[in-house]
Amino acid sequence: MARVTVEDCIVKIPNRFELVLLSAQRARDVAGGAPLTVDRDNDKNPVVALREIADETIAIKTLEENLVKGLQKHVEIDEPVEDQEIELGTQLGLGSDIAQVPGTEGAALAEAQGDEAVDEDLEKDVLEAAEDEAVGLNDEALPDIAEGEGEGEGAGESDSPAEDGQP
Repeated sequence: MARVTVEDCIVKIPNRFELVLLSAQRARDVAGGAPLTVDRDNDKNPVVALREIADETIAIKTLEENLVKGLQKHVEIDEPVEDQEIELGTQLGLGSDIAQVPGTEGAALAEAQGDEAVDEDLEKDVLEAAEDEAVGLNDEALPDIAEGEGEGEGAGESDSPAEDGQP
C-alpha cells in the first residue's frame, strides 16, 4: 500500500525530500491527536499521512507552516528598542539600572562618574593606611605568629633524660 501511496504523493509534491519532511510532520500531528481526514483502515500514522497528502485532504501550506514551527529553535519577536534595553538590564541582574549596561547612554555617563568614584575609594584607602601608621598598626608592629608557635611547643621537651630515669 505504501508504494502506491508514495507514487501518488510524488505527483502532488515532486521533491522526495520535501515529501518525507511533510509526511513525517503530518504523522507526528496525527500521533499528537490531530483529526484524521481519511479512514485509518488499520494503517500506521506515516501511511495515513501519505494517504492524506495523496488525496489532498489536508493543505500542503498548513503542513509546511507546522513543519517550520516545529523545527524553529528561537522565535524572534519585534519589540521597541527601549523595552529591549530594560529587559537586557534585568537579565544581566542589574535591575532597572540601565546605566550599567554597556553600549547605552547611561553606561557612558556611569563610566565618567566611575573614574571619580575610583579616585574617592583610593583616597579613602590612603587615609586609612596613614591612620594605621600613626596608631602604630604597620607590618613591623604586628607579632609574627610563626615565631610564637615554635617557642611554645618545645618548652616542655628536652633532649636530656627524663626525671624518672628512663631514656
